[in-house]
Amino acid sequence: MALRLNPRFVRKQQMHVLILACCLAFTFFPRTIVQAQSPIPKTLKVSTREIAPFVEKRDGRLTGFSIELWNAIAEQLQITSQFQMKGNVRELLKSVQTGEADLAVAAISVTSGRNRYVDFSQPIYDAGLQILVKGQAGAPSLLDGFMGLLRSPIMGQFLIAVAIVILVPSHLLWFLERRSEEGIIRHKSYFPGIFEAFWWTVSCLATQAEEMPKTVWARILAVIWMFFAVIFIAYVTAALTANLTLQTLRGEIRGPDDLPGKTVATVSGSTAEAYLREQKIRIEPFPTIKEAVRALEKGQVAAVVYDSPILLYHAANEGKGHIAVVGPVFRRESYA
Repeated sequence: MALRLNPRFVRKQQMHVLILACCLAFTFFPRTIVQAQSPIPKTLKVSTREIAPFVEKRDGRLTGFSIELWNAIAEQLQITSQFQMKGNVRELLKSVQTGEADLAVAAISVTSGRNRYVDFSQPIYDAGLQILVKGQAGAPSLLDGFMGLLRSPIMGQFLIAVAIVILVPSHLLWFLERRSEEGIIRHKSYFPGIFEAFWWTVSCLATQAEEMPKTVWARILAVIWMFFAVIFIAYVTAALTANLTLQTLRGEIRGPDDLPGKTVATVSGSTAEAYLREQKIRIEPFPTIKEAVRALEKGQVAAVVYDSPILLYHAANEGKGHIAVVGPVFRRESYA
């Protein structure tokens, strides 16, 4: 008896066999296919720029975080590199876009705009923007620090605390002493009696009052008040002194919110320049970060805004002792 198979079933099984054969072919031979399509050259032209600590020249050879990472990759691929120096990020990207270089190696921020005409690798470093200002040499005077203290929130809190601390014992003293004929409150009515109590309370707070209360409960209040006054004055003095010192040392710029109204230096064509223009901050662009830092040291600009790790490197090396990085890292971005 002959067995007849459904033609649709046969065609379906043949299709399954064909798909399986294709999958096996691509499973066992993908590397051969890729290598045949895009062989890796033995020598690659690499554009880079000096931007310490990622790329810097020492003893006639390039080194730094980005260079060492690329050299390790090149060694794995068994290729040699022909480095060509560029001045800024724009020149780096243009050299890759026009085919002058095969790739660019440096601290290059990954942005959606740049990704339209060049391909980035996976991010190799997470960073962001930060602010560089003059250090001790550019610190404001003591008078500037005191004026800043008067405008600070802590001064308002201090005045409120003093008003509460003085008014409460003044009213208690007036209530306890107003019935005593020999008490320090001469006027028994609220006005002007409360002013006499207020004067005694302030005198004890500042120095020592000439007269002491006569009633028992008023004297107990006086002992407690004098003890509290010593602690209160010591605490307030310490708090105001510490705040005044910080106001003097920190200067006017402590974060991105303090930049409006100031002239800020940055590197032309950088993401920092784009950010400052978005915020409508007055910019002084420079070709390199070294020139921007030099302008800050000469007092030509109030601050420098650029990539955080690069500013930290300059503050810890060439500018140690007279420039400093302030404020938090903002406008987070990644390097490729």
